Amino acid sequence: MTSPRTRRRLTRILSMLPWVMANPGASVEEVLERFGYRHRRELVDDLNTVFVCGLPGYGPGDLMEAYVDDDVVVVAMADYFARPLRLTAHEALGLLASGRALLSAGQGSETLARAVEKLEAVLLPDDAEPLAVDLPEPPLVEVFRRAAAEGRVVRIEHVSGATGRLTSRDVEPWSVFSTLGNWYLSAHCRRAGAERVFRIDRIRAAEVLDERFEPPEEPPTPEVRYTPSADDVRATIRLGPEAAWVVDYYPVDVVATEEDGATVIRFSASDPKVAARLLVRLGASATLLDGDEVAAATEELRRAILRRYRTSSEGSSDE
Repeated sequence: MTSPRTRRRLTRILSMLPWVMANPGASVEEVLERFGYRHRRELVDDLNTVFVCGLPGYGPGDLMEAYVDDDVVVVAMADYFARPLRLTAHEALGLLASGRALLSAGQGSETLARAVEKLEAVLLPDDAEPLAVDLPEPPLVEVFRRAAAEGRVVRIEHVSGATGRLTSRDVEPWSVFSTLGNWYLSAHCRRAGAERVFRIDRIRAAEVLDERFEPPEEPPTPEVRYTPSADDVRATIRLGPEAAWVVDYYPVDVVATEEDGATVIRFSASDPKVAARLLVRLGASATLLDGDEVAAATEELRRAILRRYRTSSEGSSDE
């Protein structure tokens, strides 16, 4: 699954490269400001990501160059980024079907509607057969969609993906959306006191209450993310360069980027076991700088793994 952070980074890279090519000699400061980079290191990381990418042959003349030369951003040998991409018929039809699906699910914007209309004009002449998009919906989707439209509070029974615990929560539904094959509910969770995004297939039951709520004028963009609450457990973790992928796959705050390529992050979760499992997985690639609850959970998890390993080893030696 591609995280929202990764999608945003990819979008920025694909926007930045053509602009730099069209504006040779652009300074680092200019690129940072135009594309919203927080510091020079972020830009360098993006340039390193695409450095020596290219098309088949993969010879020296086929691979692009992307680097910072003193205070100038250089992108060369990448003419395929300087012109608009041309879609194949299959790619264009796939985009059209996806756009129509989003619009039919009530998730599309006016910009998307205009783009779909233009794409239809090219792909579907007036005498063409209509294109039908059938997007199956779980039973609870319509329940939440109607509750969001009416401003009704819903009581749900939800199984946490992190802990497996079943909890009862009163939520104020904002929107229902689908991505990567799953359906989600974006809502204000009264138990957490913050926005939460629930995967609908983890909701065991839903009861629409008589109580009403006033939805926000501009609810957050519907996407899979985690919004920390005041009761969350927090930990500061130093990631080695080989563990930098965590920033793209987890909802974390970057505290600092160090000269050796390490990244210091602030990790928030409703259960310390979530961070503990990540630390055990990363091993020597990560160091917990602070967070007593996470430290205790990590030590407990390591002991449990060691006990299981010893039990397994003893069973094997008896055979």
